[in-house]
Amino acid sequence: MNIAEVVCSKAIVAKLESVERDDVITQLAGALVEAGAIPKTKRTEIVGAVIERENEASTGIGKGVAVPHIKHKSIKNAVAAIGISQGGIDFSSLDKQPVYTVILLVSPTESQQHLEAMETIFERLQNDNFRKFLAQSKSVEQIEELLKEIDENPSL
Repeated sequence: MNIAEVVCSKAIVAKLESVERDDVITQLAGALVEAGAIPKTKRTEIVGAVIERENEASTGIGKGVAVPHIKHKSIKNAVAAIGISQGGIDFSSLDKQPVYTVILLVSPTESQQHLEAMETIFERLQNDNFRKFLAQSKSVEQIEELLKEIDENPSL
């Protein structure tokens, strides 16, 4: 699985407006709704589930990245939105540092897609250059190009 297959290109937010964790999750879920990747009627339910999961344990994995994620019965295929913050967001990260890149993943409940998508996302995020270039991206096009590059050359 490639990260470019999981990330919905129409749900890439190169400049997050939100500065609070829950608002960022809401904004990224909204981007997935607008892209037609998740049902509009399930937006509030999905956002609530992501925030509830986030309250149990932060998905701020450190190094400026958070990957909030859930499985939901209304989802047919794993799909992700990416948001970039210029100022940083408090995600209660493991390293206590602000988050600049947020990848919201929503997956079906009855499939291995969630595990495969998480594995792909985390594998790509291990690359220091990828994380750095992603956080510095200023446009949707730059982010899309970077996703393709990391899939083609994981050592970037």
